[in-house]
Formats: sequence, structure tokens, C-alpha cells
Amino acid sequence: MTLTFLIVLPGIMGILTVYFSPIDSIRKTEYRVLAPWAPVFLLLIITLLFSIEGWACWLMILPIFLLMASLGGLLGGHLKLKKSEKKLSVSLVVLLPFLFGPLESLVDSQPTTFVAYTYIDIKAPADKIWNQVTKVSEISLEEDKGYLTRFLGFPRPVKAELIFEGIGAYRSAIFTNGLVFHETVTEYKENQKMSFTIKANPHEIPSTTLDSHIVIGGEFFDVLNGTYELEAISNNYYRLHLSSQFQMNTTFNFYAGWWGKLIMKDIQNNILQVEKKRAEMNVK
Repeated sequence: MTLTFLIVLPGIMGILTVYFSPIDSIRKTEYRVLAPWAPVFLLLIITLLFSIEGWACWLMILPIFLLMASLGGLLGGHLKLKKSEKKLSVSLVVLLPFLFGPLESLVDSQPTTFVAYTYIDIKAPADKIWNQVTKVSEISLEEDKGYLTRFLGFPRPVKAELIFEGIGAYRSAIFTNGLVFHETVTEYKENQKMSFTIKANPHEIPSTTLDSHIVIGGEFFDVLNGTYELEAISNNYYRLHLSSQFQMNTTFNFYAGWWGKLIMKDIQNNILQVEKKRAEMNVK
């Protein structure tokens, strides 16, 4: 979970792969771009086979790994083809992790808060929609449309229960594999708005549920709060908004936050579709 690992390491893999390749191959630009991908995929396979790294994390870092490996390959080709002190240049490049790693460890990562916003339009009375917001009964596998989270192997939503309707109420959002979001209502207007804090206790989540780098409530990723708002569009036609705030704590929040938004939006859109379908079915 460092820039040294995310950027410098694959760059060096690319440099060394191309630099020690046959000179005839190095002269081809496509070789310098694509050959460095071989050690990247080899590393991927090894870490997955020995459970060193999870599939979800690999999917997130793979685009950057491939890009940096290709850039490293281009640099490695340049160092090999130029007529200066090649060996000295490559030696200095290989030493970069030993330089940047300790320097990066001295820089404190700054937590960054992101917002994931989603909405859906529903043709049903306000009270029918709100009933689905306050209590989401068990979601069947057929109703689950969280395609990204399913592909990544994330737990899927099962149900959510609100003990009473009002400020201070406790709501548990239950997911598969033992993941539970503990929610406390901080603002409540019936048929209009509900805001709540979200807390996931890492010690409650089985170690096999999520990759260690993306455990919710852990060192790098946490979900803070959520808000439902119901907006009237016309008679018995409403727009249900769902937003959440989450926090990333890495040295590359700009990239981790982008993935965090994709994941949170996929979860929220999944739940909104379930609520829409059930609210509209109750009208018929």
C-alpha cells in the first residue's frame, strides 16, 4: 500500500526485463512495451496461488502495474541502446526502492474523505418507498445486481433492519460472510430524509471475508455515514437519493478513492434497485 510498490517496483521489473533481453528484440518498440507484462502476470499468479495477495487488490493495481512496467521497459531499452555507461545506469535504477521506500515511510498519509452519490426514480407513493428504506427484508440472490462487487468477491447485501423510526435508532445492515454495518440514525424526517453514521468493526469480520488491505474499518478504508433523501417529482413519482461518505488512508488516495467510489456506488445502486422493485410491486 505504497507508491514505491505501486509505481517504482513494476517500473524496475520492466527495466530489467528489457535490458537483459536480446538486442534484436529490444530494437522493437512493441517488445519494449509488452515484454515487461510477463513478469507482472507471473507475480500475479504466484501471489494468488500462495494467497499472498487477493484477487480484488490485484484487479485494482494491475492497470498501474502494466503501465509502469511498460514505461520501465521503454527506459530499459533506452539504457541498453545508448552508448553511455549502461551498467552504472541500471545499477542506480535498481537501487531506487531502497531510496524511495524509506523516504515514503517518513511521509504521513493524510486521510481523505470521498462521497459516493447515487439515485433512482420510483413510481410509487412516498410511504411505500419509505417502508423499503427503513427495512430491507432479505435480498435473494436473484435480486442481487451488484455486478462489480460480485466480480471482486465482496460480500453481498442480505438485509437491513431499523429498530424504530427516529433519531438515535439503531440499524444493522447485514451482508454475507459476516460483514455487518452498525448504523445509528442522526437525522430523521419521515418519508423525506434519513441520515446515519456507519461503523464496521474489523474484529467482527472473519479474516476470509475481505482482502486485508481493504477491510472496512481497517487501516486503509472506512465507511463513515450515509443519507437517504426522497424527492417528489410528480404525483406518486419520486427520486430516491442515496449518498455515503467514506475515507481512504493511503499515500495514493487519488487512485484508491476512485476505486472506492466505484465499489460504493455499485453497492448503493444494487440496494436502490431492490427498493425500487419492491416499492413498485407493492402498488400493483
